[in-house]
Amino acid sequence: MADDPARKVSLRTLREDDLPTLFEIQLDARAQHLAAFTDATAGDRDAYLAKFRRILADTAIVSRVVEVDGLVVGSAAVFPIEGDTEVTYWIQRDWWGRGVASAALAALLAEVPARPLQARVAEDNLGSLRVLERNGFVRVGSEDSFAPARDATITELILELPG
Repeated sequence: MADDPARKVSLRTLREDDLPTLFEIQLDARAQHLAAFTDATAGDRDAYLAKFRRILADTAIVSRVVEVDGLVVGSAAVFPIEGDTEVTYWIQRDWWGRGVASAALAALLAEVPARPLQARVAEDNLGSLRVLERNGFVRVGSEDSFAPARDATITELILELPG
């Protein structure tokens, strides 16, 4: 289909001037519920901006903006955590179900050759689970963890993209 938004997805380096837009995108209550593991900065603009300024300064983190035809629709990143390397992404809800997250993750994986990569997803976040599986991630485990956005302990699936 010629007007398929996934064909027009691009990544670029995240800049500080992108942060206000990304803050607004992540305020979506449904998205926060599905992501489950947002922290206290999710509702506090100043704290969010400070947190992401620290992320931007960390050269070990690959932070990208996701665009569709030049419009900022989300972010994607690869970051080290507790001896592993994980991927994360956040796409504006208006763009869900249109292949944007899958295309953005594929572009990020092409850019970052490090393997294995891990990802975590709330067990009931079926859309994000499909995005990861479409990009070659396989389930390797699960754990029950406290999810601040839900104020509850939930099952989080652990996936890996093998090396």
